[in-house]
Amino acid sequence: MKRMFFGTLLTCLLSMPAGAALVDGGEEEISVEEKSVSTDEAFETAPTWTLQEALAPTSERWKRGETQSAPQFGGYIVGSYKMDSAEGMNGGEGFNLRMIRLYVSGTVLKDFKYRLQMEVTGTPHVRDATLEWVRWKGLQVKVGQFKRAFTLENPMNPWDLGAGDYALLTKKLAGMGDRCGEASMGGRDLGLQLQGDLFKARDNHYLWHYQLGVFNGQGINQKDLNANKDVMGTLQWNPTKNLTLGVFGWLGKWHSKDKNIDLDRKRYAFSMRYKEPVSGFSVRAEYAKSFGRKASDWDAANQCWTAKSVQQNGGDKADAWYVIAGMPVWRWVGLNVKYDTYRDYATWGSLHSIYTAAIDLQPHANLKLQLQYNHHDDRTASQQHYDQFWVQTYVRF
Repeated sequence: MKRMFFGTLLTCLLSMPAGAALVDGGEEEISVEEKSVSTDEAFETAPTWTLQEALAPTSERWKRGETQSAPQFGGYIVGSYKMDSAEGMNGGEGFNLRMIRLYVSGTVLKDFKYRLQMEVTGTPHVRDATLEWVRWKGLQVKVGQFKRAFTLENPMNPWDLGAGDYALLTKKLAGMGDRCGEASMGGRDLGLQLQGDLFKARDNHYLWHYQLGVFNGQGINQKDLNANKDVMGTLQWNPTKNLTLGVFGWLGKWHSKDKNIDLDRKRYAFSMRYKEPVSGFSVRAEYAKSFGRKASDWDAANQCWTAKSVQQNGGDKADAWYVIAGMPVWRWVGLNVKYDTYRDYATWGSLHSIYTAAIDLQPHANLKLQLQYNHHDDRTASQQHYDQFWVQTYVRF
């Protein structure tokens, strides 16, 4: 009798959907008129297995192709030729292989995604190495080495920037040659992040996106060098499918091995992005401010901050902003213009502005040629005004 009872109970449990315990059967769905999303839509799941299917022998699930997807391999190459009117500026002129990126990605057990990306120019090294749990749209977990949740532009692929390089804001304040003294980390760090999309609108786009992460604070392929952890995150509102308004915050410390000091990185940013669906016109704008000093301003011999830096607005502030707009002008020809400014001490005397115009020629989704002109107004350089002309090629596979 006991065997029959437990056998019946086990059969019932095995036939129950895996997420059944998470659903309150008495909860009433809110109508579209009252709210644009049902109470559980924010935690939509991918097609689920029953518990019985999930516990099936591995060999059977391999036959069904359900334990993992086939790995996806790909990459891209960006090459350039640059000319400068000021000799020696920005590395000088000539041909350059900017990047060769190779990656592999895939899915395991439907709910786990992995990605590995390598940079193979110069000294080959890991750029991204992540594992993500993506069971719900409203709550996902990412762990590993990946882009910091700071600014809209930082996580963007070089193909999608519009201009041929990241803005000074992203470079100096998101970790691509950071103002504090950190080497270029590609805007990445090691850590763990919660993220998700919440509340569907009537046209099925999600109204809110969030990210909240904890990181070492030292960048990629680096161990943590202090007891502090960097905390950063973003909350983004999408009132329409084509408009994003976001706010970002970063609270952390970076340890300088050369100077053996910890430097504050307290930063915030405001962002917007819009793309007109019919004409293809797009615009993106961001502003960021930073509080914290630079390692280069520390006088190790006298154990104090240099007088020159202190005279620069206290030496512990910087800000930056940019606006970029683009639109197609013919079938596979596009035009982009950008105004890009960074102030190293949040003063007009420390201003560096770049005025950019770029033409994209993209006859194929995986092939692009870009012609770009930059005019620099750099009040911290020996030659304040100078010009650049870039030709860049992009190919991906």
